[in-house]
Amino acid sequence: MQPRNMSMSGVVDLAAVKQAQEAKAKAEQARAQAARQGGGTGAVSPADLVIDVDEAGFESEVLQRSTEVPVVIDFWAEWCEPCKQLSPVLERLAVEYNGRFLLAKIDVDANQMLMQQFGVQGIPAVFAVVAGQALPLFQGAAGEAQIRQTLDQLVQVGEERFGLTGLVVDPEAEPGAAQSVAPERPAGPHDAALDAAVQAMDAGDLGGAVRAYKNVLAEEPGNTEAKLGLAQAELLQRVQNADPQKVRQEAADKPRDAQAQIAAADLDLVGGHVEDAFGRLIDTVRVTAGDDRDAVRLRLLELFEVVGADDPRVTAARRALARALF
Repeated sequence: MQPRNMSMSGVVDLAAVKQAQEAKAKAEQARAQAARQGGGTGAVSPADLVIDVDEAGFESEVLQRSTEVPVVIDFWAEWCEPCKQLSPVLERLAVEYNGRFLLAKIDVDANQMLMQQFGVQGIPAVFAVVAGQALPLFQGAAGEAQIRQTLDQLVQVGEERFGLTGLVVDPEAEPGAAQSVAPERPAGPHDAALDAAVQAMDAGDLGGAVRAYKNVLAEEPGNTEAKLGLAQAELLQRVQNADPQKVRQEAADKPRDAQAQIAAADLDLVGGHVEDAFGRLIDTVRVTAGDDRDAVRLRLLELFEVVGADDPRVTAARRALARALF
């Protein structure tokens, strides 16, 4: 099964954001129910925190589960000696973190397609999938302190950016007896409009997606998904007919031209070069004034919305912008 929604670029996957919001509500309900019942419905056994995954089960066991909890993937092989040192550490930490991440073990010899799709060049290799989005964590041998630091950052991003509160773990639960089942969340008043906007995005109808998101925001200005969706749809609309070579050449020729740098920053972000996009606009803020500077600042704030306010790159860029302005 080919992975879907595999975005390494840092641009928000809107369908995943919607799934993550729903997953957060479900997980919170499951935790509350388990607390009332002393475990029970919705809780998983510690043994369920480490699973073996193959190509046939990848979508259900990794992609779908990643809307509930960050899934760490351990690519390994029986003949790999470093894997035999790393895998037990990951398995122990999966239990110790008590449902804050799920460990999926993939044997590369039996699952060559998954290895190729993730671009694994050597093993051991560790990736994560969060709300349908894949990101590399580390490759080769790593010390436990480094692993813990990486996992802490992963859990934090999962919680703060995607609302993934993890799985409910009950030491008394039977292995495989539950899969974090919780009552369905009632549909929100704008779910149909948001679904239509995502479908328009998928179909390439960026104008339709922009209109749909604006309609939602007209009635609910604080709707997070609609804000993210509108920012991304407008970004894609701006670069849709751009000539990348021409845009980049003009930006190189005119380093103080606000509009040239804004257009290049849009391309940077769509291409996944988040820090480059932010850095370009912050540098432009430093060398412009008046309306030009304000236009650059406003575009930078729009790009912050696309990436997400809780992203550490946005946090760092906000500090840099403040220094450039004041």
